[in-house]
Amino acid sequence: MTASVASPQTVKTSLRPIDRDGLLAFAEKGRGNPAQRGTNKVHTVMEGQYRSLSYVGEHKPVVVDEPLHLFGQDTAPAPGEIVLSGLGGCLAVGITAVATQRQVKLYKLEIFLEGDIGNPAAWGAGGAEMAPADMGFQAIRVKVVVEGDAPREELDWIVQHANFYSPVANTMRNPIPFTISLAD
Repeated sequence: MTASVASPQTVKTSLRPIDRDGLLAFAEKGRGNPAQRGTNKVHTVMEGQYRSLSYVGEHKPVVVDEPLHLFGQDTAPAPGEIVLSGLGGCLAVGITAVATQRQVKLYKLEIFLEGDIGNPAAWGAGGAEMAPADMGFQAIRVKVVVEGDAPREELDWIVQHANFYSPVANTMRNPIPFTISLAD
């Protein structure tokens, strides 16, 4: 008597999908009014040392801190890490939206971000004299791991297309009007 061995099968479940019809209606609304803008609002409160709480709507606050070597308590991500988190989240949303629009099911989506940043100016508190262009992120690298029911070339196109249209990526790539003033 010979034992039969079942051949292994790969089980793939897709990531939780978004509402494609809703997405397409949202896209149509954007085509009809490309100048439409919304406003994101955040209220940041300093707790002490370099730890702050940023309130966004009714969500739990986003905690920001600095590492010990920058005189923080290292209780939360640093501001630059939060910026990269925003970029990663925006790219993930865009990749999901473009895949949904193209009817590609995604099984896995992970984004790894690195940004080269320094603070020799010590936030302007007596450090090196520097020009604005020499401060902040000097390079950002993003690697995307994506699996779906499309060939690699199609998945790459989806990633590149989402990057091109990413509001956060474009905010980081392009100069924008920026104002700061004391509140009334």
